[in-house]
Amino acid sequence: MKIYVAGHRGMVGGAILRQLQGRQAGGQEIELITRTSSELDLTDQSAVRGFMEEEGPDQVILAAARVGGIVANNSYPAQFIYENLMIECNVIHQAHAAGVQSLLQLGSSCIYPKMADQPMAEDALLTGTLEPTNEPYAIAKIAGIKLCESYNRQYGRDYRSVMPTNLYGPGDNFHPENSHVLPALMRRFHEAARDGVDEVVIWGSGTPMREFLHVDDMAAASLFVMNLDDATYASETDPMLSHINVGSGTDVTIRELAETVARVTGFTGQLGFDTSKPDGAPRKLMDVTRLARLGWQASIGLEAGVRQTYDWFLAQDTARLRQK
Repeated sequence: MKIYVAGHRGMVGGAILRQLQGRQAGGQEIELITRTSSELDLTDQSAVRGFMEEEGPDQVILAAARVGGIVANNSYPAQFIYENLMIECNVIHQAHAAGVQSLLQLGSSCIYPKMADQPMAEDALLTGTLEPTNEPYAIAKIAGIKLCESYNRQYGRDYRSVMPTNLYGPGDNFHPENSHVLPALMRRFHEAARDGVDEVVIWGSGTPMREFLHVDDMAAASLFVMNLDDATYASETDPMLSHINVGSGTDVTIRELAETVARVTGFTGQLGFDTSKPDGAPRKLMDVTRLARLGWQASIGLEAGVRQTYDWFLAQDTARLRQK
């Protein structure tokens, strides 16, 4: 079995690669194919075509994407929609052209309308207006779902999509401004605790609710969905509503998240909230009933996952200091 993992240097792709490598070590006959962005530009149609023809993978896992938090989405909307559309179009179409029967593409919970009923079920897709701050990225991810479904319907392919909630874990981007909320908070609280700062001010009111899933759980769920037999997968999906939500099934307020991160990092100062900054969607909780019926559920709790991620962050920070 030759498996191409697109985006293996990213947080999710890296976690999937680690799990596949573990299966290799356990005796499964798997040949893993990877390329860095410098080796293969996934926005280049010709390059992707040549790669697919040369390698001929049996399965493709599309975890490559341009991602970022509210600031990045607001600052670079053109790049977010263009690059993600090009990556999806090239990888999915050229996989099909090379005869790849099995493909899994990873999306995002931002595909759902801003005011979707909570928790958000798969059938909420395309039922309302998207959250403006990440609409370009969401449109691209919706297109990815429909690309997969269209190749399935027209050509009989087995292209599946999973929609993760907010992810965190080893390999995350910890930039204090251009990252997602949890790693950004971790970096800021770590530095505040280290420097003896009295207060950390957080964007927004602290009242929006968010769900978080450890990336190792996401990797496990992705491989679980990809390897479901056709009959089982078809029992919970529809040809034009085929994506599957992946989440923990529980959520917390941003204030509660900040308190958890403060506790883990040892920050004992005050929490402030800048209500002049945008909150984003008021709540984003995934309905994971479909995935649960298929037989999978998350296993890593939030605080345990944050502690494990912080340990990884500290190890990386120590390694960087040693290199200086």
